[in-house]
Amino acid sequence: MKLQDQRPGKWQLFRIWASIGLQSFGGGASTTFLIQRAFIEKHKWLSMEEFTYLWNLCILTPGINLVALTVIIGKKLGGTWGIAISLAGMLLPSAAITCLLAAIFIHIENVAAVQAIFRGVIPATGGIMLVVGLNFALPLIRKAYKEGIFFLLVSGILTIACAVAVIFLKLSVIIVILAAAILGTLIFSSKSTPPLYDEEQREPQ
Repeated sequence: MKLQDQRPGKWQLFRIWASIGLQSFGGGASTTFLIQRAFIEKHKWLSMEEFTYLWNLCILTPGINLVALTVIIGKKLGGTWGIAISLAGMLLPSAAITCLLAAIFIHIENVAAVQAIFRGVIPATGGIMLVVGLNFALPLIRKAYKEGIFFLLVSGILTIACAVAVIFLKLSVIIVILAAAILGTLIFSSKSTPPLYDEEQREPQ
């Protein structure tokens, strides 16, 4: 996928993040999906491979991963001002509406219609999480396939092993990520691998 070399203006960047924040119903999965749709599919400022790389960096940092991702994308697309603008757009409008809805919800949480709404929202959130997971997995699978059967098998085994460790063995996410990082270093450093994403993909304007 050819990426656009042109960067957004400050107001455009704020509007994009504000739109993402205001549509982020259902938790982090929906927010991640909206970020992918805006910056990868619509504006083509990031590739899926680059997004995955940035997301992996955020996972290795403490705190809220989506806030870290907002900071990194804001810095990449708008410099220092981009960080402040992205955070303001992402957090301020949605935080104001969340506070308002939380105050209202206290008075209506036991209403039957509200409970019925939540029963519909939960499966929808699960579907969004599945789409986000596929968006992360498919570029990595295609990359591993091109590199050879060894990389494809190792990537698949690591994915399944990490899922089993978190879901069934109830291991800490930090332990799983550190273990995967160590295994990745031991396995892939001995092989010649191209970078996860290529800056040369960008298309001049």
